Parts: sequence; C-alpha cells; structure tokens
Amino acid sequence: MTSASASLSPAWNGTPQGSADWRALERRLRALLPPRAVVSKRQELLAYDCDGLTLHRHQPPLVVLPETTEQVAAVVRCCNALAVPFIARGSGTGLSGGALAEQEAVVIATSRMRRVLEIDLANERITVEPGVINSWVTRAVAGDGFYYAPDPSSQVACSIGGNVAENSGGVHCLKYGVTSNHVLAMEVVLPDGTITTLGGALPEMGGLDLRGVFIGSEGTLGIATAITLRLLRTPASVAVLLADFASMETAGEAVRLITGAGVLPAGMEMMDRPCIQAVNDAFGVDEYPRDAAAVLLIELDGHEREVKAAVELASRLCLKAGAGAVREAWTPEARARLWKGRKSAITALGRQFPSYYLQDGVVPRTALPQVLAAIDRLSAEHGLPVANVFHAGDGNLHPLILYRADDPGVNERVKRLAGEILRLCIEAGGSISGEHGVGSDKRCYMDWMFSADDQATMQLVRRAIDPDDLANPGKIFPTPKTCGESLQRQVQLRVAGLELPAEAVVF
Repeated sequence: MTSASASLSPAWNGTPQGSADWRALERRLRALLPPRAVVSKRQELLAYDCDGLTLHRHQPPLVVLPETTEQVAAVVRCCNALAVPFIARGSGTGLSGGALAEQEAVVIATSRMRRVLEIDLANERITVEPGVINSWVTRAVAGDGFYYAPDPSSQVACSIGGNVAENSGGVHCLKYGVTSNHVLAMEVVLPDGTITTLGGALPEMGGLDLRGVFIGSEGTLGIATAITLRLLRTPASVAVLLADFASMETAGEAVRLITGAGVLPAGMEMMDRPCIQAVNDAFGVDEYPRDAAAVLLIELDGHEREVKAAVELASRLCLKAGAGAVREAWTPEARARLWKGRKSAITALGRQFPSYYLQDGVVPRTALPQVLAAIDRLSAEHGLPVANVFHAGDGNLHPLILYRADDPGVNERVKRLAGEILRLCIEAGGSISGEHGVGSDKRCYMDWMFSADDQATMQLVRRAIDPDDLANPGKIFPTPKTCGESLQRQVQLRVAGLELPAEAVVF
C-alpha cells in the first residue's frame, strides 16, 4: 500500500505482533497473579471464544483473571514489554465482537473484580470495580432511596466495566442518558501499564475531558479498574403504560405524538408481534395482547401530580394514534410484570431460534414508521425473519435477525441483511450503533458515517495513548485485512480530494 493510503489504517493488519513464546508468557503471568488466575486449557478457553455475538468465534491462547488494579497493571506492563496484544473483557454480554480475540492476544477478564469500594450517599455517588454487575449497584443503595439509572436489558449479567467500554444505555436512557452521563471518575490502566485517574469527584472538571474520550472507546485506550458512578434519588411516583396497536407504523406514530407533546418518559419501548408471541409462549401467560402487531411500554416518573398528568396525556395520545387499549400499572409488582417480557424478549426468542443476530441501528424518532416498514420489506426479500424490540423513545432499533445455523450459506445472508438495515438507518439520518459499539462487527461500515479524515483524527487520539496498538487491536476501525473494500473506498475519496490518479493507490 502506498503512503497515500497508509495513514488511513491502524498499525495492526490482522497478524500477530511480535513472536511471543506463549508458554514462557504463561509462566510469567502465573508468577504475577494469584493461583488459578491464568486460564490456558483448551476446554476452559472455550468460554471466552466469543461474546454475545455468537456468529463470530475465535479462541484466545491465554486468559487472565486479575483481582486488583495492581495486578491488571502488571499484566499490561508484561504485554507491553513483549509487544503482545491484550483484550479487556467483562461479563461477555457485548453484542459487537468487542471482546473477541481475533488474533493471538491475552484476554484480561475483570470478572473477579467485584468489590463495591465506597458508597457516598451524601454526595450521591458510589465507586465500584469493573466486574460489579449493573443491577448490583442499585441493589446496594436501594434501601437508602437511591438507584443507578443506566439499565441495559442484560443488567442482571453485564458488568459496569463493560458498560463503560461500550457506553451502554438501556430502557431509561431516554430521560436519564447513557453510561457517560453517570460516570464521574475512573481509575484506568493505560496500554503501557501506567495507572491514572480520569475525571474527578465533580461532574465538571478542568482540563481535557479524557473521561469522556475513554467511555465508549471499547477497550482500545486501556482498562478501567475503579469507576465512580452518579446515583439518583428514587422517584416519588412511577407508572407504566402498555398500549397495543394494529401496526408498527401506528405505534411509531404514538411515539412521535408523545414526544412532540413535550412528555418525557423515563423509558419508551416497543415490541412487535414475533416478540409478543415469543414472550407470551415463554411465560405461559398472555401478559401482552397476542393479536397485537405491536405494543408500546411507557414508563413515567416524578412527583405524583406530574406523573398522573403525564399518564393521562400519554394515554390520550396513544388512543389518538390508534391504540386498541391502554393499560396502567402503578404498583411495583404490576410494573415488574409488564417489564419482565421486554427484559426477557431476546431470551424468549432464543427458545424458538437458537441462533440470532442482533443489530443496533439508530434513526430519528420521526423516521420510525417508514424505517420499520422498510425493515419488514428487507426481511421478506432476504427470506429471514426479523423481530423488533427496541428503545422507541430515542430511536435505537434492535432488530433481531433469526436464523438456523445449519442452513447452507446462512451466515453471509444474515450479514448482508444486517448491512442493509444499517444502511437504511444511515439514509434516514441515523447511526450504525446506539449502545452496542462498533467492535469487529460494524467496523467495515465506519466509512458510511465518517470520512477518511474523521477516522484519521480519531486514530490520532488512539495512537497518542496506545502507539503500539496493543489494546484491543483491530476493533472499531477498518484494516486492510478485515475491510479491504471499505479502506479502498476511503483511499479513493482521499485520492479524489488530492486529485491524484487512481493508479497511484496500490492494495
């Protein structure tokens, strides 16, 4: 590749860096870590060959399970000295291949770092290690009238460290924002083994916002080993509405009317008929109307009078959009019953289709009806069923492409359909990811959203912190090996801008 294109791709080209003696490295790591903290047996490594995106699998040569910041730093320094790549891994619930070891690399799993380090209710914050499970944070402070707002659907399994890496959202991100809105500070091990602190005790700190740069960097800038989170007061009143619709388009119209009227729900989620039927079958009860084409779950919280007024207005607007009925739930038990199906929708669908591919595109709320109809058409064209369950309030779609893994050529068909769905989202003015990250799954689509100069600028930041490209290499950005076609498009655009002849670029 000529110099004209070299600046567009990261240092790693898909081959192992250095010539590590893995047995010698294993001995060094065992000396640095507690007993049974190094996993090297093939049958045990199978648990780390993929994340929640099971379409892609690669087994790493070594996995380590540190228990302290100092141990993480020692492992990273060892990797840095030997030019061995490393990959941070939380609970493995990610859905973009971010924790995938595509090349020879040490996987640093933080699942044993599960301590709550400090609870400071007076200042409404809590400090935890990265392996702490998302739902545990609320459990630790609920008795004192507090909770942690970001709540991915996998919150009973996903870890805070992984949430930071992916900048995860959840049901309540519409009103309360995603992970980055709730992280005050982080203790971080950088790719050379340096331990530093990003952010601070206050929401706004002087200097560059490196905390913001790190959150959502998908493990490419280091590993967070202690995270200080912002807590919220438990709202005085909460209600959940369940509205059923005869079409996805009318449900999308209800979303548009509610947000357009100035109502700000804590969460607004939508499920289509395949999800509704799968959930009802899984639990043996028809909690959701079985004949509905779509249901809309709307959670409203705040002071009692405020919530009552919002419930009345939202119900009226749902009926105006064409809802068959609107059901209200006010008690914790009744609300939990309505949310249980939404939280378990993917699991329920998995009982019918053991293999699925979950995408994560975003569209403007006003485009929901048209985009949902287009996804339905694409599903029919490709002969692959697509179930929709998503954060309707902020337009974050989660179409599940359902398939049988033993069908000939199905993997490529699934990938093509997924790419067309993401292209549809971008054409509607949206994004290729809302909360699942780019990882290895969507890196080849980055040039659909970002120019070559945009990506080169992001790479400048990455290289400043990780000049040897050891931290989760090959993720987020396309490389010649993983995305030759994508890079060629970028180079051609760059060459066109420089008015160089196309033959000056060699791949």
